[in-house]
Amino acid sequence: MSFNRHSINKKRQRNDRWSRYVVTGFGGLVLLTLVILITHLVSQALPLAYIPSIQFISTFEVGKPERIISAGDVISGQPLLVQKENCRLGLKVLDNQVLTTKHDYIRPCDYALTTHHALGENYIVDVSPNAQVRVIPVRGFDMLSNTSHEEHASSEMSSSSFHHHIAFALPKDRWNSRSDWRIALSSKWIVFAIVQDSSLFVRWVNRKRPTNIIDKTFTDVNDFLLMPGSESLLLRTDNGLYFNRVRDEANVLTVITTEIGDAEVDYSNDSVSLFALAKHRTFFLADTSSHQVSRWVLSQSDNGLTFSESYRLTLNEGETVRDVAEHASMNLVALLTTKQRIILINRVSGEQVKTQGISAQPYQIIWFGDKLYGISDKALTIWQGKHLSGITTWSSLFSPQHYEGYDSEETVWQTTSASDFQEAKFSLTPLLIGSTKASLLALLIAIPVAIGAAIYTAFFAKNKLRNVLKPAIELLEAIPSVLIGFIAAIWLAPKAEQFLFSFAFFLVVVPFVLLAVATVQRPVAEKLPKKLRHGAELLFAISGVFMLGFVSVEFAPQFILSLFDTDTFTLLAGESSSPIGKTTIVVAIALGLAISPSIYSLAEDAINGVPSDLKHASFALGATRLQTLIHVVLHVALPGIVAAIMLGFGRAFGETMIVLMVTGNTPISSWGLIEGLRALTANLAIELPEADVSSAHYQILFFTACILFLFTFLMNTLAELIRQKVRGRVFLG
Repeated sequence: MSFNRHSINKKRQRNDRWSRYVVTGFGGLVLLTLVILITHLVSQALPLAYIPSIQFISTFEVGKPERIISAGDVISGQPLLVQKENCRLGLKVLDNQVLTTKHDYIRPCDYALTTHHALGENYIVDVSPNAQVRVIPVRGFDMLSNTSHEEHASSEMSSSSFHHHIAFALPKDRWNSRSDWRIALSSKWIVFAIVQDSSLFVRWVNRKRPTNIIDKTFTDVNDFLLMPGSESLLLRTDNGLYFNRVRDEANVLTVITTEIGDAEVDYSNDSVSLFALAKHRTFFLADTSSHQVSRWVLSQSDNGLTFSESYRLTLNEGETVRDVAEHASMNLVALLTTKQRIILINRVSGEQVKTQGISAQPYQIIWFGDKLYGISDKALTIWQGKHLSGITTWSSLFSPQHYEGYDSEETVWQTTSASDFQEAKFSLTPLLIGSTKASLLALLIAIPVAIGAAIYTAFFAKNKLRNVLKPAIELLEAIPSVLIGFIAAIWLAPKAEQFLFSFAFFLVVVPFVLLAVATVQRPVAEKLPKKLRHGAELLFAISGVFMLGFVSVEFAPQFILSLFDTDTFTLLAGESSSPIGKTTIVVAIALGLAISPSIYSLAEDAINGVPSDLKHASFALGATRLQTLIHVVLHVALPGIVAAIMLGFGRAFGETMIVLMVTGNTPISSWGLIEGLRALTANLAIELPEADVSSAHYQILFFTACILFLFTFLMNTLAELIRQKVRGRVFLG
């Protein structure tokens, strides 16, 4: 008998030991999963904290008769363009780490021949003695690779090798191949400028409608900058800096600036240099005398578009900018200075993130992907960019910035994954405001409903009624949030647009209606049969709410409109760009209903867990049920109620589907109730599938995921600590 008992005990111990191993193992897997999740989030966002830099790769030189005039991404197979003898333009490609001529572009020596770089692409520009201009994009080297070098050198470049060339004519009386001339391209315009003595002739040609030609002539111009992307022309004269738009007459000049820093700029000499970015919506002004560089962006003003200064940089003594190059997909600008330095700055905030000395002496720099090319007459120097997404700074993420096209500093989230050389707006402020605003307003709706229901079922209701109501309310927590979002988007949003004033009136008046119902329900309930008295308060409350809803829909809009005029509503609404059905009020209603069951469940447990001895002692001292509720029950259960509210706030902050389906997803930095919003969670769901892996956009999205995870983790942890504390207090009591 003792042997069997011993055998049973050993079997039990063995089962307990294996159960402990299994439970411990699965618990360890949960912790391991959490660690992997956190590690992945941090690892994807960590490159934003690295300092960007450039690392030398190699230098390629050309022979004595040749001179480099432009370059493509040579390492990726694009050509290097060199000026050769006999008026030829040579195109070289990298073959086994050696620059080899693949073609010669041949024109008679009375032709004017040069190259132009625009939006990451090189063009060959030749002008005939008869003032006929041809602009040819350099492409198609896959077709040239099957042709011998001798055939290339002995013939003119065939039209099949280059695509979509552009041709137009200049006035013959204006053209002189010995004159100073420049050309610039955008997606819509080609602008050609000719300097003759003290005059400047400019011809605008519409690329989509070549017959649309605009000619202008200016006088007393010291220097100029062609900016077809913004349909404008910058002119530097003795009196200052001006710009002229394509639709303006030649005599219409708008002044841009008269000073930089604390000293007035002398525009009459050559100490001032102008550098335009690819889209021609931003230019840099460098002044050698003051050693300062300022950034000017196209801005909206009362008089239309103009250029406004956004920030300034100060260089070393005797140093000025030689060239400016912007990255195609990041807010990164490289400044090449005369002191053989390359300064990497954030193009939005102007912060100098990295300054690096170089041994080469290029006069031009160009970004191709993550490689920076430096061009001099005889050498092409290539650097590899490292951790370029680290150009993102705290200021660019959270502080207001002066973006292109805006009249003042703003906080804007607007990515540019579909367009190169576009200024990306990565301000997280609108997303944080959206998440916080939606969560706080959801709490304003959920707290009265959830806490009121918890107080009723835990303190006033009989156990029989409580056992029915509590599971029914908690069952609402199982409803998928996507279903709540679907109902809100399909039914509630159109109703909100139709009954906006009704919703507002209902939310404001409902507390007073419930107080009135509570006042009259007891005398009425005493006249009912005993079986119907208990629980009758629910019927009274529901009836009062339904009556208020009817009054709100039928009579409230006319009553509210009669109290205020149209101008008052316009002032309250502001310049709302969101549809009424996609405003914060609708989001708050849907999100408040979604988090109410979870707040109710935890708060009800805290209130119901208050020891009965405390309540009985209060009654024995002559306190009423309401006094006992306020001064005893709620006082003891307050930590648990606060924990429930914090958990509800954390869930609202991390909610995705409701804010994704109902808000309209407009990233607006506004606390207005009739404005739309975009939450952090919705932004992740929308943009993460479209972001390029390892791009700055991708890493910033993971950074927002880290913020979201950290916030919800801290909120839930703090709420659980408070909950455990109050549970221990109740147990000890």
